[in-house]
Amino acid sequence: MRTTTLGMTGLEVSRIAFGTWQLGGDWGGFAEDEAKAAVRRALDLGVNFFDTAQAYGFGASERLLGEFLRGELRSRRDELVIATKGGLRRTDTGVARDAGPRALREGVDASLTALGVDHIDIYQVHWPDPKVPFAETAGALKELIEAGKIRHVGVSNYDAEQMAEFSRTLPVETLQPPYHLFRREIEDSVLPYTRQHDIGVLVYGPLAHGLLTGTLGEDTVFPADDWRARSGVFHGESFRRNLAVVRELQEFATSHEMTISQLAIAWALARPGVHAAIVGARRAHHVDDSLAAADITLDEADLKDIDSITAAATQVTGPTPESV
Repeated sequence: MRTTTLGMTGLEVSRIAFGTWQLGGDWGGFAEDEAKAAVRRALDLGVNFFDTAQAYGFGASERLLGEFLRGELRSRRDELVIATKGGLRRTDTGVARDAGPRALREGVDASLTALGVDHIDIYQVHWPDPKVPFAETAGALKELIEAGKIRHVGVSNYDAEQMAEFSRTLPVETLQPPYHLFRREIEDSVLPYTRQHDIGVLVYGPLAHGLLTGTLGEDTVFPADDWRARSGVFHGESFRRNLAVVRELQEFATSHEMTISQLAIAWALARPGVHAAIVGARRAHHVDDSLAAADITLDEADLKDIDSITAAATQVTGPTPESV
């Protein structure tokens, strides 16, 4: 497994981070023993970077990740990089953004308990909260660093202007943005900003939430408890159009002796300014396929061909806290 230094954090991390959104239940049901096998397989293959969030089942994902890695978290804690996110809370009407100081302090304590650790390597504000000044959010996280509860601070789903404002109080060390072949808006200003300021970038959704796995079709029906069942990205004309692009990408991948999933992940990792790609799995055999992408090198001709294929795609957006 290739590794990289995650921007100004100085942390040496695997270029594939194991993502655990699926352990929170928003992707439907799963077998816990199979999920544990997937986490253990990633660890065996050299992954040392694990990403989760308090809002993934509001403690469920963090708890399971802590259980699955319990031995390593006790015996070689410094070799693992645990990233989690906070700043969302559950309400009677759904999920709400709350990056206020009190919510963050309580959230960090809850995450430490769920994970079973005494510090969090990277704590990320999950979504920008327009109701709370960034200076208040950053100030609270600075206090948590001083208390030894978190080591590094990042943000997720922030744009360049928001990161700049946050950094006036506390430097943003990492960014977790959505990025895949059908969602490329961070190339305009976000990636130039993070490169200029040495911010570590771990992208999420490189497989477009399943669209770039080659396993979906026009007749795919998602379970009612899967957020994609309610997303326009996976229904209608745009979905059909993007599936046609996926079929072309699959042919390209096959001709280059890789799977389309590997192609999509390798493409994300090849972009300037991207340090790591977050990839989740509910079964161990899916891990081997995804992790192999870290060893694939796409040359300029490959990247040009991929751009040509995806020119016909419909650019899409992803879920927000209010939509899941």
